[in-house]
Amino acid sequence: MTILVATDGQGILRSADHGKTWQRLDTEQDIDFDGTVRCLMPDPDDPHVIYAGSEQGLCRSTDAGVTWKRIDCVLKNQTIWQLTYDPTNPSIMFAGTGSPTRAALYRSKDRGASWHRLTPDLPERCKGVGRPRFVTLTVDPTDTKSIWAGVEETGLFHSADGGDSWDRIDAPDRDIKNTDIHSVVILDGPPKAILVLVVNALHRSSDGGRTWDMRVARDAFGLRYARVMLAQPASPNTVFMGISDGTPGTTSIILRSDDAGKSWEKVPLPTNPNSCVWAFGANSADPDTLFAGTKYGHLFRSNDGGRTWAKEWREFSEITAVTWVPVAAKSTAAH
Repeated sequence: MTILVATDGQGILRSADHGKTWQRLDTEQDIDFDGTVRCLMPDPDDPHVIYAGSEQGLCRSTDAGVTWKRIDCVLKNQTIWQLTYDPTNPSIMFAGTGSPTRAALYRSKDRGASWHRLTPDLPERCKGVGRPRFVTLTVDPTDTKSIWAGVEETGLFHSADGGDSWDRIDAPDRDIKNTDIHSVVILDGPPKAILVLVVNALHRSSDGGRTWDMRVARDAFGLRYARVMLAQPASPNTVFMGISDGTPGTTSIILRSDDAGKSWEKVPLPTNPNSCVWAFGANSADPDTLFAGTKYGHLFRSNDGGRTWAKEWREFSEITAVTWVPVAAKSTAAH
């Protein structure tokens, strides 16, 4: 495999030998050697191809993360926080931008070569984080016209027509009232479940989003800052959640549910995470190989579907995203 860790401050680091050694990007690439990368998305059809949302726009690697080229499109010079694709038609891709550039949603119908901006139109500023950013984009795997988009401090949006139009789901008079959306996952079930993580609570719907129940993070799980979820590939009911005492925080826990978010258990970790669990990574090529990265650079790996975890020896600068692909990138000098 090749493991890729995106950071705020050291671009992308990769390992092609199961984490024994790590390489930073070479200079003179379209992703800076010490730049910021907010998200990573492997191409589902070609494991050598990976997309990265950077502070310089959308970049693509065709050699498993060794070299990166920026795609010349409307996303150039925008900060891309989230990428996803239609699982039934990967030529259709979605991108969400945000701080320090303007938060907006875009769709591509030609595998990222060109992009068109979608509604909703968001304000330039928001409370809490200053400028909004799209931090979660989820396409329903069984109804790919149904897409969920969450914005940090500016709300939860849903499209039922593939992104042509969007409805706002959170509101003071609705079940989801908090505007600080962090993560959305959809589990096939049965029963099918939609999970929405806001800054301090978990919401769950089993009726397509018409009604939601809520569990306050501090009361249900012991920590207050709910950050990120991962639906385990190829599993209809297994989902992981990272919760911390704050951001960047001083500790975190990872929770696992095997019944689509109805019940949760704490996963044992070999050492206390040094900050908030910020990113999970997985690949359907091996659903049992999972990664979890913290805000301040701890990287954990599970080889048994999240039942046990080990901490990688290498620590990083601020981790923003983690993924892996089932091919080995060619080696360069280790750093």
